[in-house]
Amino acid sequence: MHIIFATQNQNKVFEIQNQVGKEHAIESLLDLNYLDELEETQETLEGNALQKARFVYQKFGKACFSDDTGLEVELINGEPGVYSARYGGPEKSFEKNMDLVLSKLEGIDNRKAQFRTAIAFIDERGKEHLFEGICKGEILKEKIGDGGFGYDPIFRPDGFQETFAQLSLEIKNKISHRGLAVSKLVEFLKA
Repeated sequence: MHIIFATQNQNKVFEIQNQVGKEHAIESLLDLNYLDELEETQETLEGNALQKARFVYQKFGKACFSDDTGLEVELINGEPGVYSARYGGPEKSFEKNMDLVLSKLEGIDNRKAQFRTAIAFIDERGKEHLFEGICKGEILKEKIGDGGFGYDPIFRPDGFQETFAQLSLEIKNKISHRGLAVSKLVEFLKA
């Protein structure tokens, strides 16, 4: 089955295709030559995921899914949350985003945080399904590692010494917020 992933982020496509395996072919918006940015105007991760999936389903008429992910830092009231991609400014620079989080936590010991992903899947018949994945951890005091993307260099998941940016893709897919949400989607697709 071909499923459209409502993203232009090839890093996400690679991670998810690796997890889904060969049973389903994941097509990105780039694969479909759709280059416009999808709107994210909702106040929740679930709302944004549904907004993007509904748009793609209406445009292409195929099974599709979309995700929205937020880093939620306990001591700064769950920020950046739904604004994670553009936290440091409208240009969506993850360097600026990470710098802003680090500056807000300067001198603070409680660095508990979690990544949360909401996935909205719309099947061939137009029925909507939601899946959630959460990975708890902490924000480090500096960036470590050069793998992954986004906030990966400053987030260390519980039970690990390495940041997401240092972990292998295989391990990250097993424990990450996106990996857990995608696992629920994959289980649903196999049922």
